[in-house]
Amino acid sequence: AGQVLVPLDEAAVADLLAKLPGRDVEAVAVCLLWSTANPEHELAVGRLIERHLPSLPYTLSHQINPSLREYRRASSAALDASLKPLMSTYLGDLETGLRDAGLAGRLLVVTSRGALLDAAAVAAAPIHALRSGPAMAPAAGRHYARDETGDGNAIVIDVGGTTCDVSLVSGSQMAWTRESWVGQPYIGHMTGFPSLDIRSIGSGGGSLARVDNGGLLHVGPRSAGAVPGPACYGLGGQGATVTDAALVLGYLDAEIPFAHGRPLDRDAAMGAVRRHVGEPLGIETVEAAAAIIAVLSEDMVSIIDQCAVGEGMDPAAATLVAGGGAAGFNAVAVARRLGSPQTIFPDTGAALSAAGGHIAELSAEHSDIHVTRCGDFDFEGVNAVLATLIARCDTFAADAGRGAQEAVVTLFAEARYSGQIWEIEIPLRQRAFRGDEDVAAFRADFDARHAVLFAHSDPESDVEIIAWHARVACRLRDKPIGLAAGESAGEQSQSRRNVFFPGTGWHDTPVARLSDLRPEQRIAGPAIVEAPFTTIVVDPGMQGEPTAAGSLVVQPVTA
Repeated sequence: AGQVLVPLDEAAVADLLAKLPGRDVEAVAVCLLWSTANPEHELAVGRLIERHLPSLPYTLSHQINPSLREYRRASSAALDASLKPLMSTYLGDLETGLRDAGLAGRLLVVTSRGALLDAAAVAAAPIHALRSGPAMAPAAGRHYARDETGDGNAIVIDVGGTTCDVSLVSGSQMAWTRESWVGQPYIGHMTGFPSLDIRSIGSGGGSLARVDNGGLLHVGPRSAGAVPGPACYGLGGQGATVTDAALVLGYLDAEIPFAHGRPLDRDAAMGAVRRHVGEPLGIETVEAAAAIIAVLSEDMVSIIDQCAVGEGMDPAAATLVAGGGAAGFNAVAVARRLGSPQTIFPDTGAALSAAGGHIAELSAEHSDIHVTRCGDFDFEGVNAVLATLIARCDTFAADAGRGAQEAVVTLFAEARYSGQIWEIEIPLRQRAFRGDEDVAAFRADFDARHAVLFAHSDPESDVEIIAWHARVACRLRDKPIGLAAGESAGEQSQSRRNVFFPGTGWHDTPVARLSDLRPEQRIAGPAIVEAPFTTIVVDPGMQGEPTAAGSLVVQPVTA
């Protein structure tokens, strides 16, 4: 209820603060058990820190992460406080340097929620920057799925040299979690902070293939890195990587400069694949290369399935958005395994996350804890909380969001059946609860969402609402910087080369440049489509069609 049972002992806090200067303390995190119900004691500790140690940065848990669970809240506060000395200096120096160099615009920083904040706001709450780089791929994937195909459901993969990052977009909403970790799950530090749900596996272009003592083929998580890199780079790499397998199969052109400005060494790739996979398995080199790509694809399908099950999403009803330099090798094959109706290869390709930064919304989220039940709903208390949250969003839109093309406020609540431990997020249909009909509608939405996530619901149990949230999103741009729609790509050029496809063998395969293809010009598989930073394999039975924005959409021929 937030009642003060024991007054704060300010003298004891002052004595504790007096001991900190001799202990090389750089920042302080404050987390009191029920500060989400009444923050006055945490605020008082903050005032004491400012009085006794005015130069020491600190974080109050109820401000950074107003979550009911104290461990998550404490972890968020500790991580945020630990980052403040470094990030405030770094971002301050960065902005000063850019201003001196003539920057007249705003300095925006990407966040772990797939959004943007002003640099000063991130310096004040640097936990927003944790795992923020991968969070831009879902923002870009949502844009491409929605604008290129009109699909609100998307599976987004970002495949680079060492990892494959997977995220989901459901009904145009990016999936989020409070289970993000710094370091390995259950070994590192849980952030406890709401961020986009991105799962990563060690599967990328540089991932090394090996056969274990039991005769099983593994791809990753170890990687050859950029230096020495795959064997085909000719820089001393000896292992067999995904890129080596792609070269053996003919996906890549060994005749053009690729890595470090030099052609790829196909003989070196053949030798590495033969030694590390072919000979241990007793199969031909080409079959070994195909097996590497097949295992890579199965690993990616597995992590996508895990993500989809957690969100109650059917992969067969979602578009696969494939970004990253290595996604083109097998994304079409992954989509076929998942049953996805189409695969989008954005024109921004290997720079999918960077493209997300161009179109991410300037956004903030405000939250409050106010417990009530559908069976005994506190209309006055809930509506007062929602009004306060909406007002804070409106202030953000008028201040930080000034000049935005559009500002949208969305409301949602975290609720659970009575007796449950964990809550699920439910969007609100209205800005205030006017009567029992609104409560009944919320209850119906909760039951439906629970059924999607867990395959059952319990209409007989009461629903307990724990937390209320308001998110404001200010749209700054309509699209990322890429190939402009309708831009002339110049003279068309097409060649052919021998490419191996599992199940059908070698094909004399057309090779086209993505920039040469015109909208509605279909290219039937088997085919290879090359772009400056990626190569796209269009399997037999599939067809690719460029869009007006410069992306390539691949679908089954029957579609």
